[in-house]
Amino acid sequence: MELILRTAGIYIFLLVLFRLLGKRSLSELSAFDFILFLIISEAIQNALVDEDRSVVMGLTVILTFLMLDLGMSILKRKYVFFERLTEGVPLVLVDRGKVIESHMKMARVTYSDILQTARESQGLERLDQVKYAVLETTGAISIIPMQPDLEELLDRKLEAALARLLNRRSS
Repeated sequence: MELILRTAGIYIFLLVLFRLLGKRSLSELSAFDFILFLIISEAIQNALVDEDRSVVMGLTVILTFLMLDLGMSILKRKYVFFERLTEGVPLVLVDRGKVIESHMKMARVTYSDILQTARESQGLERLDQVKYAVLETTGAISIIPMQPDLEELLDRKLEAALARLLNRRSS
């Protein structure tokens, strides 16, 4: 029973710790982050099983983690508040080309992170081309490009059509 309580305590501690540390998906981990996770896993393993290295002990730890994870997924599905508490909510980093500094500081995201995602996902070069940049709950940044105003778009198309008409008449 002590092992199950120890495992549950570490699970909750890690959940809170990684929730506080911020949102980064596994694909965005640096080499340092990856090494840190490996070290943490070794420390957790030692804290969980101490000197007992039996197969039963290891299976008990794995089973406890899986049951806790299953319980969390059920709670998240049933209660929106619990999902928001554990997963967070999307965070707007750029609003109509304007950076929201406080959100970027809170999420520890840089201009370079946003611009890199804008280039990779939408082919955009500048922040003023970004309508919204949203840090998703997964840690990924979604970019919604600025759409030209409909009236402005119609004006440009009319001007182009008139220019073609005038070129045809003068030829």
